[in-house]
Amino acid sequence: MNEGTFDGVGGLNIFWRSWRPEGTPRAVIALIHGFNAHSGYFEWAAEQLTANGLAVYALDFRGRGKSDGERFYVETFSEYMSDVTQLVDMARSSERGLPVFILGHSAGGVIASSYAHEHQNELAGLICESFAFDVGVPDIAQLLLKGLSHIAPHLHVFTLKNEWFSRDPAAVAAMNSDPLIAKESQPTETAAVMLGAADELEKKFPTFTLPLFILHGTEDKATRPSGSQAFYDGAASTDKTLKLYEGHYHDLLNDIDKEVVMADIQNWIDQRIPAETSSATGA
Repeated sequence: MNEGTFDGVGGLNIFWRSWRPEGTPRAVIALIHGFNAHSGYFEWAAEQLTANGLAVYALDFRGRGKSDGERFYVETFSEYMSDVTQLVDMARSSERGLPVFILGHSAGGVIASSYAHEHQNELAGLICESFAFDVGVPDIAQLLLKGLSHIAPHLHVFTLKNEWFSRDPAAVAAMNSDPLIAKESQPTETAAVMLGAADELEKKFPTFTLPLFILHGTEDKATRPSGSQAFYDGAASTDKTLKLYEGHYHDLLNDIDKEVVMADIQNWIDQRIPAETSSATGA
């Protein structure tokens, strides 16, 4: 694993990690985390993906993980988008000529999907895991939250429970002892920014054309599978797949039976790597 920082909007140092396979990579994938997380939560996934010949890149969003910034706070959605753009540009520059995939988890799914929509012709596919589109907040509560963000943008208003993320006690224990997500709660401004981004993204569903793999656990208590269903139903992509995992929790790649989910992801990616790329790299 390699790691470093790049200069983000506002002069913040944005932390990143990368993992490369032995030999020449067949493709590149950028992994975009959500709340109660950072790039370190993709370590197991990165090991599996590199073993399959992929170069893997991930970042810690501003205010999260090892990146600079007020903890868990973002002022505009464009700041998240800028961070992802720099990560993908760095990956593309380092792995020239290879197909690029992007995977976003939860709130990271909203961010990755928004980025993918703007760069559809440059990406080989989008994997959207536990999409934070339908988070179970009633419309009236959303209006109140958005209003409160103007009055007290730094007020922390809600927390996701770590036990919602995985049925694996070891995974939950690791989250509970992780100082980088300790006492994580979302400020009103961050919550309002993400709710607004989801609203804007919904308007773009009919203009998605790139390959989509949309994944969700049926027992996800943090985000509702209905949001992933809405994305699948609304997207115009002819190459789109929705997979619901019975009984799985929010973080599919750190939950029990994560191997099943990873195998599905690997197979989906393999089928969308051009044959000439795999042949050129000896796969």
